[in-house]
Amino acid sequence: MIDILLIALAMTLLYMSIANRLYTYLRILVLQGFILFGATYFTLTNVSTINLLLIMLETIVFKAIAVPWFINYVIKRNRITRVAEPYLSNFASLIIVTSIIIVTIILSSSIKDENLDKTFFVVALSTLFTGLYLIVTRKKIITHVIGYIVIENGVFVLSLAVGNEMPMLVNLGIMLDIFASVLILGVFFNKIGDVLNDPDVNLLRNLKD
Repeated sequence: MIDILLIALAMTLLYMSIANRLYTYLRILVLQGFILFGATYFTLTNVSTINLLLIMLETIVFKAIAVPWFINYVIKRNRITRVAEPYLSNFASLIIVTSIIIVTIILSSSIKDENLDKTFFVVALSTLFTGLYLIVTRKKIITHVIGYIVIENGVFVLSLAVGNEMPMLVNLGIMLDIFASVLILGVFFNKIGDVLNDPDVNLLRNLKD
């Protein structure tokens, strides 16, 4: 079951690579949150109850509900256009993300370590690099934050690879990192939203002191 969930997470990366609307990204983030919830449930079977509850709270409440809702609020409040405006075509993005997954599979097969769960390793690295790809190839600032959250999801999957030895501080660190990024995004847009109605990273080059 866990392999099916991880493959489904990898499939969301392919869908995200060809998505053009911000609301599609948000729906994918929600889906990824539920997938991570299921992966956590089936993977962490020997952790303490408190630690397990914290992880469940992070995945289902924070990743799947709170963060997408807040980003949606920022989009509506600042009247940001719904198009993500990628630099590359959908076909090129699909080829690149597919190549990322293939390269991580080849990399994992070259590592000879019995303690390495290759499925977790492949999906985690693919998620990390796909998040970086979204940051590099999308024009809007808000898509950069979405890419950062995708990276955090990859970090979470990588943490699940150590299974029941995941410390509580790792969970708190991941949660605080995401919270800080979204909070900074909200403050940022609240301050300059009236000036840049449709924030684009290219417009930031024109800002002066």
